[in-house]
Amino acid sequence: MAGLGPFERRPALAVGVSGGADSLALALLAAAWAERRGGAVTALTVDHGLRPEAAAEARQVARWLGARGIAHRRLLWRGTKPRQNIQAAARSARYALLTEWCRSQGILHLALAHHLDDQAETLLLRLGRGSGLDGLAAMAPVAELPELRLLRPLLDVPRARLIATLEAAGQPWIEDPSNLDTAYARVRLRGLAPALAAEGLTAERLAATAGRLGRARAALEAAVAALLVAATALDPAGYCRVDRAALSTAPDEIALRALGRVLMTVGGRRYSPRLDGLERLLAAVQAGALGGGRTLAGCRVLPQDAGLIVCREPAEIADERPLGPGDRVVWDGRFRVALGPGAGRLRLAKLGPQGWKELAARHPAVQQQGVPAAVRPSLPALRRAGRLVAVPPVGYGSAGRRLEARLAPARPLAGPVFFIANS
Repeated sequence: MAGLGPFERRPALAVGVSGGADSLALALLAAAWAERRGGAVTALTVDHGLRPEAAAEARQVARWLGARGIAHRRLLWRGTKPRQNIQAAARSARYALLTEWCRSQGILHLALAHHLDDQAETLLLRLGRGSGLDGLAAMAPVAELPELRLLRPLLDVPRARLIATLEAAGQPWIEDPSNLDTAYARVRLRGLAPALAAEGLTAERLAATAGRLGRARAALEAAVAALLVAATALDPAGYCRVDRAALSTAPDEIALRALGRVLMTVGGRRYSPRLDGLERLLAAVQAGALGGGRTLAGCRVLPQDAGLIVCREPAEIADERPLGPGDRVVWDGRFRVALGPGAGRLRLAKLGPQGWKELAARHPAVQQQGVPAAVRPSLPALRRAGRLVAVPPVGYGSAGRRLEARLAPARPLAGPVFFIANS
């Protein structure tokens, strides 16, 4: 844990606990670590509602941890479950429930029980998918998110040691039947582990390789962050100005990553566009051959003077929703919007071209703010009974305490780089 800080004087941690050996061992270890520092741990079990025995398992985990003085909360995945890609959907729901609970409680650190064997399996899985450097670096021991820090303190600990820890403590655990289901690639890889180890591909060596690739990724991301600081300006209205010359003269690998980060930030997406599309776009930028502009990853890339403007493509914005007092939402993956008491019922959607005309008629000063024409239709706007009442990024109707809105993209432009733990 020492290499994953900093922590508060009395650290408060949440730990994701399924009831399996890995997560139960982490809960016990983290609780002892926090207690020595005057802090505390809360164990969080997500019940996806996909197996009838899940609720009973969560109650069993609560009894086990309660007997050791460790607080426990059960989080339910409610609503309709998808019929396809259920594993991916369940994983996304699990992270969403965990992070939202932590945010609501002011918990800054969420610990997860991924261990050395998981790290080795992740490297092999991504190698099989043809991943590049970023994917092969596998999991970072710390991931900085807008809501909290994800901690993985066990990445250099093999699963066998975690089982031994529970056995020494006299702590039972729950065996997940999916760990034996060969329908999953991870399970099939575990079956191959002895043969791979005989050829030198032990879990320790694979995890060490992931760590070295992580070190290379961190160095690249630091260079990308430096280029972004020098070559970009992110506007609170949700678009980005880019120095074309700086982007064009940077090494291609750094420029591609920087361009991808701009597109993620402006487009409100968590993942970079496909490499082939990025390469074509960068080539057009370097050659000064954008013409009337290009589109990629939900964004428009437009030439302007000696630079570029990257803005959201209005046609790609489908996020429209009602808001009531007390609601807090992330709109279009880019803007955090909150309504306070007494705000009434509103509808949040993109402004659109007609909306800009209405705004300019009501608030003529907006014409002097220099918002590019391509950006205007993509601005978040709030209406009541069809009447425009607020466009927060340009200051219209957003004064007072009843409405808060700010740019907070899913991926920051130059956020924390890939984390390497201090051993």
